[in-house]
Amino acid sequence: MHWLRLLLALLLLPLAACAVNSTIPQSELAKPYVLDAGDVVKVSVYGDDSISRTYRVDESGNIAFPLVGSVQVRGKTTQQAAAAIAAGLANGYMRSPNVTVEIDTYRPFYISGSVKTPGQFAFVPGMTVRAAISTAGGFVDNDTHAFVTLYRTQAGQTFKAKVDMDFPIFAGDTIVVQ
Repeated sequence: MHWLRLLLALLLLPLAACAVNSTIPQSELAKPYVLDAGDVVKVSVYGDDSISRTYRVDESGNIAFPLVGSVQVRGKTTQQAAAAIAAGLANGYMRSPNVTVEIDTYRPFYISGSVKTPGQFAFVPGMTVRAAISTAGGFVDNDTHAFVTLYRTQAGQTFKAKVDMDFPIFAGDTIVVQ
């Protein structure tokens, strides 16, 4: 029976490794912020205050925009989202629409493990792992930890890495303190 469990564990281990990359590429850190579910954006359409307001990105990565309907913004920068909305408005509703999109509220980050208050917290641009842990009340054991595990999903792919306390976090990241 013990051998059966060991064999099963050995067979499932490669499958688990396929689901998550073990490092976060440096190129991922240099990329501009992209929108995803949970973000709230402020859309301004020059000359039309009735549709200039805030919109929440839904679970499918869309915003429901008047006149245009559902606009896919997941994985897009604010400039790309503005261009997509402008293209929809130009398709029979407005002539040469001038649209800007800015982030009103970032999606949260998550932290679990040996912190005093695990859970979901508001993301602030420029946050590091150290700031995130402080936001969660600090370490449970008042001990210092040199590294934590960070999970980040970008373009549908999840990355997992051991990172130090000064590593920058993104909205939507999950931090696990061992």
